Amino acid sequence: MAPVAPRSGDAIFASVERVNAELFTLTYGAIVRQLLTDLEEVEEVNKQLDQMGYNIGVRLVDEFLAKSNVSRCVDFKETAEVIAKVGFKMFLGVTASVSNWDAEGTTCSIILEDNPLVDFVELPDTCQGLYYCNVLSGVIRGALEMVSMKTEVTWLRDMLRGDDAFELQVKLLKQVPEEYPYKDDE
Repeated sequence: MAPVAPRSGDAIFASVERVNAELFTLTYGAIVRQLLTDLEEVEEVNKQLDQMGYNIGVRLVDEFLAKSNVSRCVDFKETAEVIAKVGFKMFLGVTASVSNWDAEGTTCSIILEDNPLVDFVELPDTCQGLYYCNVLSGVIRGALEMVSMKTEVTWLRDMLRGDDAFELQVKLLKQVPEEYPYKDDE
């Protein structure tokens, strides 16, 4: 029997169950609004969104691996491409690009030209320090941690702040060796 080929982001997106994009966008907006009301400090909201995203990413990686048939990536560069081309398409319906690699191949930018989370969003002057889509940085960080990559994910550009795209910088801090909870010989 031939090995199963990895599925493209488009093929996965076409086959997964989806919710209405506007409902998703409005629900996310309501969550951000409630956090702003409850926490009052924009920096605390940024931290909370990142933590929520991290928790989502930790769980989302299992679904991604099960549905995408992606085999183990050989390095961080391949992993970033899979996130951009397959992961973003699978879960958000958009494709991202990867660029701005450093010489060591440990830091890159993931650029989104389109972001469904920001439909209907305009930041008021009181929220200028808010990274509205900070949940995405947490998702990436959590998912990569589950595949043994400790990363730092930060926003470089944000269209809600007047930039021309959404750009996340992903920096590989260290590759964590996999630990098995038991020994084979027992």
